[in-house]
Amino acid sequence: MMIIRAERESDLPLIRQILESAFEGQGEADLVDLLRQNDALVCSLVAEVDGNLVGHILFSPVSLVPEHSRVRIAGLAPLAVLPEYQNRGIGSQLILAGLEFCRKSAYQAVIVLGHPGYYPRFGFRPASEFNLGNDYGVDQAFMALELTPGGLNGVQGIARYRPEFGQVDV
Repeated sequence: MMIIRAERESDLPLIRQILESAFEGQGEADLVDLLRQNDALVCSLVAEVDGNLVGHILFSPVSLVPEHSRVRIAGLAPLAVLPEYQNRGIGSQLILAGLEFCRKSAYQAVIVLGHPGYYPRFGFRPASEFNLGNDYGVDQAFMALELTPGGLNGVQGIARYRPEFGQVDV
């Protein structure tokens, strides 16, 4: 049985282990720790299977340049599932729960820099279709999802993840 829930303080060491295992390094774990220390979390969820933590997802606030005061955008990153639990739908359940949390928290959209063959199943489309660019020089892998219909109408600019993303090696 799987449960998706908000992270707890007691989960933090296990979340770090999940991130290090899934990404085979410390970069993403350091990023999550830094975002948490700077109170820059929109949503941080864990997946629990039979009482064991096996997955984690984090959403953080995104800014736009030029600034658009009427739109709130969250960035999905990172998403991690222990290698031995991958390909079981755990990542999908984390994404769906996180998107619902963002929707209920009055975010109009979510962006992700991820695999273009994976995220469209959740409704993500190339962010360029919404007139959103990025600082990473990528097109198809940079995607956006409107959480409210027309949430990105009239918006254009560069979507920027939090500065912490540039402070660690991911």
